[in-house]
This record gives sequence, structure tokens and C-alpha cells, in this order.
Amino acid sequence: MGDLMTKMTPYEKLVITINDYLLSKKYSPKDIKRLKKEIPKRWEKFADVVLLPSQSFRDDEWTANGNEIWEIIGRSLEVERIGRNGEIVGKKRESTVEMLIGKSDWVIRKENGIKYGYHLTECMFSSGNINERKRMGEIVCEGEIVVDLFCGIGYYTLPILVNNKVNHVYSCEWNNNAINALKFNLKSNNVEEKCSIIEGDNRVTTKELVDVADRVLLGLLPTAEDSYHIALNCLKESGGVLHLHGLASSEDHQKLVLETKIILEEISNDYKVNNVNINKIKSYAPHWDHLVLDIEIIKS
Repeated sequence: MGDLMTKMTPYEKLVITINDYLLSKKYSPKDIKRLKKEIPKRWEKFADVVLLPSQSFRDDEWTANGNEIWEIIGRSLEVERIGRNGEIVGKKRESTVEMLIGKSDWVIRKENGIKYGYHLTECMFSSGNINERKRMGEIVCEGEIVVDLFCGIGYYTLPILVNNKVNHVYSCEWNNNAINALKFNLKSNNVEEKCSIIEGDNRVTTKELVDVADRVLLGLLPTAEDSYHIALNCLKESGGVLHLHGLASSEDHQKLVLETKIILEEISNDYKVNNVNINKIKSYAPHWDHLVLDIEIIKS
């Protein structure tokens, strides 16, 4: 059995482990079949943590024997801590991860040579945006000034600072938990000297950041429309690039491009949209995609 287990996938091992556990608790074949439907086929694993999908292990029977099942799952997946994802809630994009086993929710993810530290239950982290984080670390040019209007724990701020000879990044955030994590991350990645944290609502706090930026990042879903005028104000008088996140129908990405172009040009007659590149980040929901529009703005 030992040799057989070593050849199995983590999912196969987990199913067998849980099946044996349920049999030991004298569950009926019918109940075992029902409960096993809630075993996820995929999960996130990093450091000593597994993050389970939000709909896994929801039946009350899983907790009927206290933490016993989580300890068994932890041993099967070879981790000390297990969390379960929830929805991202509120304007401040707060996490609702539930820690199932493990005393601390502080984690450090290592991605493309960058350390991201944060509290799982307080701050969000989208592993599906890994390619966009890498792209942001490659696209910025030497000597540029960047404004990140929704920086969080430094999702895009950090790759820009670590991988480029950027002049300076102004990172805007209003979630205190994310700000604390960002301060840790800037220091642990040795890039704090080239970053200024602008705390509070960017619609208020960016009044001094006029005519300074070569690029402005608007990494907020489903839309950052309330801060489009802020982004244009931050751009240098000669223009620059907006990296704007949004949602679009999987069948019609151009609709988001056209709608965004109209809104931006209506805000100010001083700037025109010169070019738009579309980058698909991932599928967001059935028939909807998460896009990033690279929008070149020039003075009219």
C-alpha cells in the first residue's frame, strides 16, 4: 500500500485518506458518497499552508468530531495549516478566509523572486494574476515614475520595484491591514526607499500627485471608473500609460475598450486615447473575462 500511495496524486491520496476516516466513523455508504462530493480536486498550496476552495467540506458532519478531520487532511497534504477561501467583500476588498487548523494566519508567498507577506484572514491574494504581476515587473521602463492607485499589499508595486530601475512608485491604499503588509513587504524586499505609501481614499489623497506619472495602475475589479479622473490627473502633461483592470464579455472584449475610451475622453478634452492593448488575465466567471487594458494617453 505504501508504494501505491507514493504513485498517487495528492487528490487521490486525499480521497483515500478521507474515505478511510469516514469508514472508521461508521458512516453509511450513502453518507460517505454524499460527503465525498465536497472533496475539492484542486487547492492552493504554498509554504506550510493549504487554501481550500470556498465550497469544500461545508457539511456540518465534517466538524462533528472537532478538528480531527482537518488534522488528518493536513497530514495527507503535508501541511501544518489549512484555510478555506471565502468571498472578497466590501470596498476595501477584504478577505474572508477561514482558518480551519493552525494558530497563525500570517503567510509569506514567494513568487518570481519576490516575497509577499500578509494575513490570510485580512488581505486578499489572487494567485491567478501571477502572469500579470510578472508582466508589470517587465513592462516598466528605467527612470519612470509610477502611481499604483489600488496597491493592496504590493501585488504590482513590488514587481515594478524589484525588477526595474524605476525612479519612484507612489502606492495608494486605504485598507490598514494591506498597508501594514505593504510596509513589511517593501522592507523585506529591500525596495522601501523608492516607494511612497499614500494612505487613504485615492480620490482625496492624490491631490498632490498631479502631472507626475509615466504610468498609472488601476487594479480594481469590477471597475475603477470612480478613479479614472484621478489617473488622468496623475499622468504627466505629455501623457503616459494607464493599466486599467476590468471585466468584459468573453465574446466581446472590444465593448469594454470602446466604453472606456469614451469615458476617459469625456473626462478631459486635454487628453486623447492613442492606442489600447488588450491583455486577458483569466476567466473571471462563466462568459466573463478579467482584462487589463494598456491605454496610451497623449495630449490632444
